[in-house]
Amino acid sequence: MEGDIIIASSPVDTGINSWGINSGTKLLTYKTCTSPRHGLTAVGSRFIASSQVRASQSASSAPIYFWSWDKPQLGVKSFPAEPIGPLIANSEGTYLIGGGASGSIYLWEVASGKLLKKWHAHYRSVTCFALSDDESLLISGSDDGGIRVWNLVSIFDASRFQSSSSYLYSFTEHALRITDVVSGRGLSNSIIISSSEDRTCKIFSLSEGKILRSITLDSIADALAIDPGEHRFYAGCRDGKIYIKALNVEKNPTIGILFDHSVAVTSIACQNGTTLVSGSEDGIIRIWDIMTQHVVRMLKHAKAPISNVLVVKPTRQATNLSHQPPLSKYVDSSEGDLGSNLVILPQPCWKPNYLSSGVMSHQLKELQENNSSAAAEMEVERLRIENKKLVEMAEKWKKLCQDQQSFFVNELLDNVKT
Repeated sequence: MEGDIIIASSPVDTGINSWGINSGTKLLTYKTCTSPRHGLTAVGSRFIASSQVRASQSASSAPIYFWSWDKPQLGVKSFPAEPIGPLIANSEGTYLIGGGASGSIYLWEVASGKLLKKWHAHYRSVTCFALSDDESLLISGSDDGGIRVWNLVSIFDASRFQSSSSYLYSFTEHALRITDVVSGRGLSNSIIISSSEDRTCKIFSLSEGKILRSITLDSIADALAIDPGEHRFYAGCRDGKIYIKALNVEKNPTIGILFDHSVAVTSIACQNGTTLVSGSEDGIIRIWDIMTQHVVRMLKHAKAPISNVLVVKPTRQATNLSHQPPLSKYVDSSEGDLGSNLVILPQPCWKPNYLSSGVMSHQLKELQENNSSAAAEMEVERLRIENKKLVEMAEKWKKLCQDQQSFFVNELLDNVKT
């Protein structure tokens, strides 16, 4: 499979189509998929996951499906406790997060399929997700017009996490439903950008926890993408236009408009600083050269609206989903405090990777049962030592978070006194 590819889905059963972004060559069609907005994600570079549109409004649930990159047939079916809309996975593909129609958020460990955490996050259904650059923060948008920022490390600390009151920030500046949210990549002053049915885009600071500016649009934006250099962002709107807005300009921030779509733009993705991919209600995908603002290629998905378009880089190694367990419906309370069972694996660029000790224990058991050689024993011992070190590091990170929280609380109290 070639480098970066485009995958696209629809809310009706047209499957998931894929193309090479550079060649435009049609690749596989993954069968049986009715994907809602923000319901399609790549689980790391290992496989594709998508939530499904409910068969009817009265349906109590709808499945989540998995597909291997190299096989068009459906691999795994899961049936969560309620209909799931948006899905997002971390870059390593170790956990999967889903937003429920009730306003609850679900967090699954992919390797085991276990539901590690569920909490009530919003008053109405969750509509979209984003992860911060270091993947330590989850940003969720809702039908209630609210945006909340969650610390994924503290979520696993049962002694501190108390459902909907444990968000890091809650932004309520939008008046209507949140349609999309994206996170910037800046390390010193990370931002998030949101769009809403109130015809505005708003820019928030993650470091300061406040709104920076609000931008009024001529039409409702359903899709956002941010330039990697964080100088501008793109808003795909229902009037068929993609507005290019400057991030650091308060007056007249529009620096360009892409006109080629004749119907509503439903999803956009930025591959790099030079290429933009957009999908619309007529089932057409357009690939844009950002410098010239011209369409360089058009792809036909289906005679149906596009609900999601993503640019991803799948693994070259095929993933066998025959051993992949389905996602659990409920949290397994028999394991006790999940916070103490969690190991945080350090990753390059300080991206935390969550894996429960139960999965590591299962790996150790398999090695002991299937291998009796000296080499296998050495590998088992190495894993034991590594597991111990990771648990110790998790405790250090937990203490660091507690110290930081104490510092900010004391600073806040000092400011109140003065």
